[in-house]
Amino acid sequence: MLEDNILLRTDSYKAGHYLQYPPGTDSMFSYIESRGGKYDKTVFFGLQYILKAYLSKPVTVEMVKEAAEFFKAHGEPFNYEGWMYVAKDLKGKLPIRIRALPEGTIITTHNMMMSVESTDPKAFWVVSYLETMLLRIWYPITVATQSYSIRNTISFFLKDTSDLPLCDEIAFKLHDFGARGVSSAESAGIGGLAHLVNFMGSDTVEACVFGRKYYNTPMAAFSIPASEHSSITSWGKNHELDAFRNMLTQFAKPGALVACVSDSYDLWNACEKLWGEELKAEIISSGATLIIRPDSGDPATVVLKTLQILDRKFSSVVNGKGYKVLNNVRVIQGDGINQDSIKEILTLAKNNGFSATNIAFGMGGALLQQVNRDTQKFAMKCSSVTVNGKFVDVYKDPVTDNGKRSKPGRLDVVSRGNGYETVRLENTGVNSIEADQSAMRTVYENGELIIDDSMETIRNLVNSGG
Repeated sequence: MLEDNILLRTDSYKAGHYLQYPPGTDSMFSYIESRGGKYDKTVFFGLQYILKAYLSKPVTVEMVKEAAEFFKAHGEPFNYEGWMYVAKDLKGKLPIRIRALPEGTIITTHNMMMSVESTDPKAFWVVSYLETMLLRIWYPITVATQSYSIRNTISFFLKDTSDLPLCDEIAFKLHDFGARGVSSAESAGIGGLAHLVNFMGSDTVEACVFGRKYYNTPMAAFSIPASEHSSITSWGKNHELDAFRNMLTQFAKPGALVACVSDSYDLWNACEKLWGEELKAEIISSGATLIIRPDSGDPATVVLKTLQILDRKFSSVVNGKGYKVLNNVRVIQGDGINQDSIKEILTLAKNNGFSATNIAFGMGGALLQQVNRDTQKFAMKCSSVTVNGKFVDVYKDPVTDNGKRSKPGRLDVVSRGNGYETVRLENTGVNSIEADQSAMRTVYENGELIIDDSMETIRNLVNSGG
């Protein structure tokens, strides 16, 4: 099947590149980095998925024949003999070595995160051929990075306004609502899982499936019963109270969390009269916590007014830092959420005496879809080849854009103080500098997956500062 053939997961022009390298070329070394962008640090994540989903499947004779037929019709040359060598002589195992930082590593931009190196002189060109597929790691890295940055924003306000340990609150403060806002089920799976490097709340089922299949994690995220507008408005405007009461009847148990969208008709009436008077006793006696979801209007002002109404109706306690924590109820804002609006909401709430404990967020398309490769300026570049037995530096240094200058030579990453630094290897053919100095690990070699981490391992690394 064409869609399952990894030889077709490339750019058209890659098929003919094997003819373009200098005669005598027999090895290649490439690397991936973020060349800057919106965030000054990135969270490395997603390689294990790519390796398991695509590169752990052997190249077959049928794949080679299918690709050859495709590229002939497509108008591009194709290395039929070279790929047949991989399929037959190498038993379909890709002759490359991939070294990478541990997933969950937090590293400043302009540093290598992973390298790809050929292991067979007859198939050195495979490294470049796989660039298109491998560079798609920009997506989970960028989602994980954005989610991490938002986590830091929320953490700042929790530290300022909450008595509770950060670890007891932060994991469920940003809930993924993004499954319907992405371009494919695969994006939902790997993008949603990238968010879960930092948080544990999600309604994106594919993310949990991917966590189980590719990251050895039986359940990567959790959710709670929640209404949508149709499940409330199907009762009719005159029976909104009945719809709300049904939510309590069905789901409000001691210790439970129940979320209910409350702006179908009149949010202020819902908070003031329906939840705050008619159903107040039922909420309190249930032992559950009701989470009210405003879903329209200016996010910051709507959330603040909702908090103020709920404070009047349910009262609050003042914590040790002098901020109000509501009794029995909380608020989740899922409309118009991005990093800037989160900061604005939490700032306004804090300035009016409310702890960030009261507020959680749901984020959809802005979390999983409003990113692209240029958000963090990702690139995969060849930095070294050998020609007639001699190492040759490969790099670009365009006078029109120095930001696109690439790194020459064979490279490694080492720990330096509290961070990391990309260093050049001596051209000795050695795979790495001393193992205790390198921050990189060999994760894949000659068709075999070597490292197989869990989400727990990755989260622990992120939580420790990467």
